[in-house]
Amino acid sequence: MHIMQRFAGVLMAAAALGLVAANDAAAQKWPDKPVRIVTPFAPGGGTDVFARLLAQRFSEVFGQQFIVDNRPGAGSTTGTEFVARSPADGHTLIMTSASFTFNPGLYPKLRYDSLKDFAPVSQVVKVPHVVLVLPSFPAKNLQDLVRLARSKPGDVLYASSGPGSALHLAGALFALQTKTQLTHIPYKGGPAAATAVMSGEATVSFSTIETVLSLIQAKRLRPLAVSTRERSPAVPDVPTAMESGFKDYEVIGWFGLLAPAGTPPAVIETLSGEIARYMATPAARDRAAQDGATPVGNKPAEFERFLRSEIARWTPIIQNAGIKIE
Repeated sequence: MHIMQRFAGVLMAAAALGLVAANDAAAQKWPDKPVRIVTPFAPGGGTDVFARLLAQRFSEVFGQQFIVDNRPGAGSTTGTEFVARSPADGHTLIMTSASFTFNPGLYPKLRYDSLKDFAPVSQVVKVPHVVLVLPSFPAKNLQDLVRLARSKPGDVLYASSGPGSALHLAGALFALQTKTQLTHIPYKGGPAAATAVMSGEATVSFSTIETVLSLIQAKRLRPLAVSTRERSPAVPDVPTAMESGFKDYEVIGWFGLLAPAGTPPAVIETLSGEIARYMATPAARDRAAQDGATPVGNKPAEFERFLRSEIARWTPIIQNAGIKIE
């Protein structure tokens, strides 16, 4: 019996060593052809910007071409499903955003599993949302905005980048928590939502900061608050929603890299390690700051825990708000 147990132990150890060797071989061989980084959004947004920064860095470090492939459509699900169905060989990746954690609650017939079909690599940066109005708007802070919304139910129009977008859900959560009735006006993209506020078509937007930072700096839009627990270094004088009296209001915008489930762990670790090194460089930190972003560069396990917690948090919020996209 003891001999059989020892023999089984030897076999298990050999299998483990074989797996490690296979992973090492995969990492040494990879990448042996161009790598595609899919973004499930149109060019020009924050996801696209950081995907291109990583593509340039990876191309330099790994000696192979990394190409950004924009595949927008169906609230980011088109490009995401494409990656979920791609070979798990490390040559197809996805750079995505908070929509990744919204979609399980938004789409009852989602054709991929956001957790089972992907291998998290790293959360690259996080970005706050900013509650924005015109400089001439009478509300000087969030408390004023809530009082105005309560006095005129439905009259406060909030612009978003489309149904089910991060801007839509940031506004819907604010309305739920403040017990106000805001009217959602969807536009095609974050810049269009900001333009709607500037033109007076909409009252307010809950924009991610990288889209509107230049407009804030030019004083074309006025920020009332940011959505994260900490103030943003890009707009240090703007209070958080929590400081403004709304202690439960928090919306974390982010951009992160994932791969199809089954991608060799050695490749995942190699990519994650390089993201951490790059995001710690002064050049990357300065570039992120230009968009109001804070570098993260965490490990795969940390990123996975974050994704799980965000999906668990947002799914009931979406259901309570009655938002559903077929």
